[in-house]
Amino acid sequence: MKIAVIGSGSWGCAIAILLANKGNTVYLWSWQQSETDRLSADRENKEVLPGAHFPDNIVCTHDMGNCTDGAALVVTVVPSPATRSTARELSGHIADGQILMNLSKGLEESTLMRLSQVYAQEIPQAKIAVMSGPSHAEEVSQGLPTTNVIASDDPKTAEFIQNIFMDRVFRVYTGDDVTGVELGGALKNVIALCSGISDGMGYGDNTRAALMTRGIAEIKRLGVAMGAKPETFAGLSGIGDLIVTCTSVHSRNHRAGILLGQGKSLDEALAEVHMVVEGVNTARAAYKLSKKYGVSMPITEEAYKVLFEGKNPHDAVNDLMTRSKSQEHS
Repeated sequence: MKIAVIGSGSWGCAIAILLANKGNTVYLWSWQQSETDRLSADRENKEVLPGAHFPDNIVCTHDMGNCTDGAALVVTVVPSPATRSTARELSGHIADGQILMNLSKGLEESTLMRLSQVYAQEIPQAKIAVMSGPSHAEEVSQGLPTTNVIASDDPKTAEFIQNIFMDRVFRVYTGDDVTGVELGGALKNVIALCSGISDGMGYGDNTRAALMTRGIAEIKRLGVAMGAKPETFAGLSGIGDLIVTCTSVHSRNHRAGILLGQGKSLDEALAEVHMVVEGVNTARAAYKLSKKYGVSMPITEEAYKVLFEGKNPHDAVNDLMTRSKSQEHS
């Protein structure tokens, strides 16, 4: 079938390769004609996913209408700050009832909306779903096995997408907790930044494990306050995605954190990673959400202060470790 992938970064290219290898005709949209030309000529994205060759049934295009017309599924994979502008451009090209699935992981800082909410607001005629889980682009493009979860308010939509993606290297589960799946995928990037900062400062495995465990606890607290199911955060889009993003060499959030922990400025770290680091934008939104819902998120609060208020990471760790005594499940 024809599938449209909106966004040609590393994850967009990896998903296009995965779907093309299953025999689908995949139209891969880039936001600039120059990038479309480069991808068409190179048959890979040498800048962010080198060595991942495009099968012949991937069509690179800058024409959004040509990309989406007649597509059984439209997959959106753009950086979170570009979500609303992309949704507005996309809206006129989506038919009533056409299925749109968002793979980007983040929050809209100005409104504190989840990304599926942005798409639903701008493209009300679409059927919306999201997918998340441990899925670095580098490994997915190589056909290494992993599992993800698709969430939608409409079970038939989730099952339809599940059937498209399921194969021997990409197992997919379905669920209905869209809020939990999105929040887990977005907020884990903040904890991954902190994990990288910890590693960059020379701390060890114990520190990283403690950060991850307490990190998922505060993610769950916020998620439940926003209407998510607590069990979602023990699943693929919660602890599963958190583990891989906090530990993998492929994690750009972890890499940026290491540079921050080594003493580099935020601008220097972002320039060196040279790809979108979603955890930076998400840290602002998560901090605001914690205040809005009255939820204690001490790791996120310290990350916000390190990123945007110039706090020394050593002072942040000291303040985390010397907080008032409490019980673990609180």
